[in-house]
Amino acid sequence: MSLAENIDFLSLLPKPGDWPLYGRGLRGDVQSPLTEVHGFGSNPGHLRMFAFVPSKLQQPHALVVVLHGCGQTAASYDLGAGWSTLAKHYGFALLLPQQQPSNNPNGCFNWFSKDDIARGRGEAASIRQMVVRMVRDHAIDPRRVFVTGLSAGGAMASVMLATYPDVFSAGAIIAGLPFGVAGNVREALLAMRTGSGRSGAALGDLVRNASKYRGPWPKVSVWHGSADRTVSPANAGEIVNQWLDVHDLPEAPMSQGVVDGHRRQVWWNEDGQTVIESYAIADMAHGTPLGRGHDDKRYGKEGAFLLEAGISSSYHIAKFFGLTRWIRDAKPTVAESPSAKLIPPVSPISAVVVPDLTKVLRPLITTEQPGEAKPDAAPQAAPKTRHRIVGDVSAALERVLIAAGLKK
Repeated sequence: MSLAENIDFLSLLPKPGDWPLYGRGLRGDVQSPLTEVHGFGSNPGHLRMFAFVPSKLQQPHALVVVLHGCGQTAASYDLGAGWSTLAKHYGFALLLPQQQPSNNPNGCFNWFSKDDIARGRGEAASIRQMVVRMVRDHAIDPRRVFVTGLSAGGAMASVMLATYPDVFSAGAIIAGLPFGVAGNVREALLAMRTGSGRSGAALGDLVRNASKYRGPWPKVSVWHGSADRTVSPANAGEIVNQWLDVHDLPEAPMSQGVVDGHRRQVWWNEDGQTVIESYAIADMAHGTPLGRGHDDKRYGKEGAFLLEAGISSSYHIAKFFGLTRWIRDAKPTVAESPSAKLIPPVSPISAVVVPDLTKVLRPLITTEQPGEAKPDAAPQAAPKTRHRIVGDVSAALERVLIAAGLKK
């Protein structure tokens, strides 16, 4: 990246003096439970690998890959977003790749570099090698590997979901960008300012062309502040449209509501499983939303691009990944590193048994088959099957709550 390109890039970000975690993170003197792991492969992207594995792991073992933003490190982002506290509480392993200044002076993952965003190449391949090491060392269930990230880390999470959809069951993108919308710094800056302006079908093709994999596709959770002036909120809509097209779902949300004061939209598949969700964080600038989880615990600490918003994105993302229903009385499965003791214990919560949503929601969905083409019509791409909601979703969900004992 040239000096001029770095100046252009930095012009979109707050001044370094406004980054309270920036200096500490780059010096690496943040007290952290993370430990560095060496020898995870050829490492073509020249990244560093950090991990945290608590003493108790839920069954089957799960792994969350967490990607920091520009001007941050693995330790500083973990401190701010609270992932290691969540991991210790709910019993899952963490992998936190870290960028090196020799790759990017701003500490950003190179989500816009063609050499780093292709399957089997560069930084994407390095992160994949780290996942292989974690799966091998900690008996991680390959079906329970997830990825999330902020800003450049969010854009890199998009890269990992698109290039390795066979590795990740779900991902969460915070203030990030769709996969494939930039191949150099100039295109990256334009996309950050205004979005790419591409259609959902064109964005979906970028994902389908990134690998030979053809499904089932990862679930995706999208988070973006409505007042973000670093990465335009238009990118959140494009990420959603990219994955709606991949999942062959309609643009109109199937359900929407308010969670902790912020709008949430939801799309589910024909089996009634939520596969895409989108949170628009009202009046929030560029960063990761912080607050209390629904278990009434607070995760994370305010800092650079780590903003109080009254909602804990880390908790809700872990919930979206299916990681917050664990009962903590299981026997230890992995030896805990001494650094894990730096995190205070959190009181357990009880699990709630909820009826099968598939059986409740499936009767409310009707399938619209495409019409037959006329014999003399010009050849066209096969129209897609669409699904439409025909029942009262609110009444159905109310019955679920009553059956679960959560409402009288």
